[in-house]
Amino acid sequence: MDKFATLEPVRLYHSPAPVPSAASKRFSLHKSSAPAPARTHAPAPFQVIGRLPVDVHILILTHLAVPDIPAYARCSRALGNLARDERVWEARWKAFGVEKARLGDVLDALDDKLKVQNGLDRTHAPPTLAAESVDDDFGDFAAAGANADEMGDFVGGGFGFSTPRTPAFSFNGGTGFGLAGSGKTFRSQYIRAHTLLKPLLAALDAPPHAVLSSLFPSPAPPLRSQAHTLRLLSRFLSPAVKPLRKWETLSAALRAAIDRFEDGLLTAFDVADGKGDEAGMREAAEASWEVWDGPGAEWELGKVWAEKREIFYEQSKWKPLDNFTADAELDFTAMDEFIADILAALEEHGSRAVRVFPPDANVLISFSDRLANEVVGEYITSLLTRAREISNEVFLKATAASFKEALRMVDVIVKVASAKDPQFPKTMAEDVVYRMFEPNMDEYLDEEVEFVKQSFEMTCRAWEKTLSEHRVETNASPNTETARFLGSHNPAQVKRTVLASFTDVLLLPVTIVPRTVGKAVGAAITTGSSAAVQGIQMLNPQRWGATGGGSSGGGGSSGQGAFPFSRMSSWNSSGKDGYVRDFEKGGDGMLFDIGADEEEEEDEKGTVSEKVSEKRESTATARSSLTVSTSAESMSTSATSADSGSARNSTLNANPPVLDNLDLLLSLDTALELIHADRESMKRAETFSGYPGTYGHRVRDTIEEIFVLLLQALGERHIKPGFDTAIQQMKSYKPAEHEETKSVAPLLQFFELVHIGDTMQSMIQVYFDKELAPHIDRHDFLNTVVREKKHFEDVLDDCVAGGLNAATDALMNQVEHIILKLTKPREYYPPEDSPLELGPTEGCREAIKCLQMHCQLLKGSTSKEVLEVFYQEVGIRLIAILQKHLKRQIISLNGGFQVIADLNAYHSFIASLRVASITSEFAYLKMLGHVYVVEDAKDLAQIVRDVTRYGGAYRPEDIYEFIQRRSDWKKIEKTVDKTMYNLSFKEDCLVC
Repeated sequence: MDKFATLEPVRLYHSPAPVPSAASKRFSLHKSSAPAPARTHAPAPFQVIGRLPVDVHILILTHLAVPDIPAYARCSRALGNLARDERVWEARWKAFGVEKARLGDVLDALDDKLKVQNGLDRTHAPPTLAAESVDDDFGDFAAAGANADEMGDFVGGGFGFSTPRTPAFSFNGGTGFGLAGSGKTFRSQYIRAHTLLKPLLAALDAPPHAVLSSLFPSPAPPLRSQAHTLRLLSRFLSPAVKPLRKWETLSAALRAAIDRFEDGLLTAFDVADGKGDEAGMREAAEASWEVWDGPGAEWELGKVWAEKREIFYEQSKWKPLDNFTADAELDFTAMDEFIADILAALEEHGSRAVRVFPPDANVLISFSDRLANEVVGEYITSLLTRAREISNEVFLKATAASFKEALRMVDVIVKVASAKDPQFPKTMAEDVVYRMFEPNMDEYLDEEVEFVKQSFEMTCRAWEKTLSEHRVETNASPNTETARFLGSHNPAQVKRTVLASFTDVLLLPVTIVPRTVGKAVGAAITTGSSAAVQGIQMLNPQRWGATGGGSSGGGGSSGQGAFPFSRMSSWNSSGKDGYVRDFEKGGDGMLFDIGADEEEEEDEKGTVSEKVSEKRESTATARSSLTVSTSAESMSTSATSADSGSARNSTLNANPPVLDNLDLLLSLDTALELIHADRESMKRAETFSGYPGTYGHRVRDTIEEIFVLLLQALGERHIKPGFDTAIQQMKSYKPAEHEETKSVAPLLQFFELVHIGDTMQSMIQVYFDKELAPHIDRHDFLNTVVREKKHFEDVLDDCVAGGLNAATDALMNQVEHIILKLTKPREYYPPEDSPLELGPTEGCREAIKCLQMHCQLLKGSTSKEVLEVFYQEVGIRLIAILQKHLKRQIISLNGGFQVIADLNAYHSFIASLRVASITSEFAYLKMLGHVYVVEDAKDLAQIVRDVTRYGGAYRPEDIYEFIQRRSDWKKIEKTVDKTMYNLSFKEDCLVC
């Protein structure tokens, strides 16, 4: 048998090694002298071993218990090589979690201890001669004499098993995966940990009460070191590693030992806590934290410590109902005392928690959570239940105030936590309060929206009721103390003053937490408060009269709310009539320099042109002060001199015509009340604007909805009905029924209405910029608020446009009435011996005065585009009126000069409007007057035939109609016809 050589099987898989010359034969008689080189690259995941791809085999090996890996590897050479793949051991090593749990120091300590023990054993062992190890391709059988119960174990086999010709694992071989191996691979790291921890598992077979004594014999290491060792063993015997077949039994024994260890730590912690020994508490806490399982349960030591705080058992000394006065009003003095006690306890116990417990344990947050839910939350729940019984408004105020008070915990938590962790995130502290308050959020957000709707409905109904009562009193004279935008020299300056004061009001803080007057820190404008209503009504320039202003401004307004209105003191007017300017009677009706652009007006300096001052009749510039009483100090603001916004006193018509005041159809008071109610609700909702997650989105949606409700109430319930009523009244206006010929009463009032509407829109814009813009993207045209705001502006523009159309009709009817009434029968056919006057006629002067006044009233109250359209419409309709007027007259040669004088006056007025299109039309109309002063009939005919003379504005047929109104037309008709058409109808035409 010795003469036969061992047969070598041929490899069934491709090998990069060179094939010998006899490789074509099935068997080789000679053994290869060089070992087959090891595989240099791991198989690709898409390769197939058997019927399964490589990545599936790797997944199986990852979840196999370690003792079962050799059996799986012996199935084939490919699986044997795959069992050594780093991907398999990387997944197992990461599941072990030694590096993640920072337990490498424990392994190093065990390794050092093993080296010391091996060194002692080596000194007592007999000397041996080292023999060179030769790889015979059959693996390492050095551990063949192991115990019978470990033969099936991966470790018991000496980390060695083999497949034919391919050594899969070799602990003592030259593969470099031993304890002192040169390569630090995942496999070598696991083998090292497995080898070091395996001897410790024998202690788990001891009785339960003796396990800890066996693991940590005397002298016992520190508690922290014991905790690290127990935690490492716990991870070693986890389902992710499965180092042994009986790992489940050993894991149960280890869990029991850890429980006993934690009980001892809890006892030691309680003893140290009773003595005030923070060092002992810290040592026990850190050890307990190391052996704790982590997620899935609350840390027992931190939970027990928190439960023993006295703050949780003192709730009976705080009474939530003390926050209500005898009149069922809110007074959070009791809440202040309660929160002060809570913050003191939080700072005291929280500081100790930060010093004693590990930072990762988050005991401070857990304690704060429990304090917020069990103490603060219960207190707030009782408070809100009582507030809900009183009214919705009290409930909303109490909800926002309670949340704002609870938010004071955040600063204390951050302050305490920053003592040990300067980078402590504030959001963690805020989440404590947010989680506590979440049960109240749904009800609050729903009730806030409903309350805003009800408030707006009540305000709009109150205004509609007031308006209906005013309409019933048809014989009531106008309020002599009502101011007008149009009563000032510059309405734009009045509006700027109103908006500046309105901005000051928006800057006033809204008190969310109600307290007694003596403890209030900041002004609060409260819904339903008479002082607030009177204070905010002072923004209305219609209340800036002497009597009305004094009563409105001084009637109980708070000291904090008085000063924003002080800038309006210069607008007050001494005397009974306040700012009223009688446009229906007296004066020239010119408010400022005609033709001056807004850019050229010195609004800031308040100067008025000398031309207006010279034309003004006996009126005096009023100077007075707006006295605003303060409830706190009973002071009044000093009188300031009147500027450009000062009004002129005038005398009202003794017997005004019975006509509804159109400017009373809109109320700045109502708009201000709506804005104020909306702002208070929005400020309450903004208290919750920092909420994260779903409730944060709901809060932002609620803020947007509150503003949208304001736009809908102000636009659809107030502005649109007011303009609709005004338009209907203007359409029913008949100039012939009124004695006054200078002005159109409904038109003046409509212009005042336009000023009020424009002021409302400006206030909404200021309110939007100040309050809502920080919460939305104003450039997002799909945003609900942006779309609704655009709709509100469109509604106002449509109302103004429709009103201007009706106003233009009324104005031009008035102008036509003036011209017809004041034009004498022989105005353009004077007697031959009468002196010639080259000035415009009375009808022309009065018509121009009426147009001037009404056109200038609209200036500054609408956009330039709308103003230009209005001017253009006035010019076009005026041309039609003048043409119709000329065709009704009989004009002599001397009267022709009067026609030219009138047309020149009309042209000058139109030119002052600076609208190029209608200015050119009036230039052609002025040239048309020349046909009445040409004496020679042939020259007149040439003028009529010249189609280029009037730029295409008038055809020869049109001019022919105008020259027919000449007084000498019968004399020149034949000559004109013959010159124009080269024939005479009477001589050249034969009628058969």
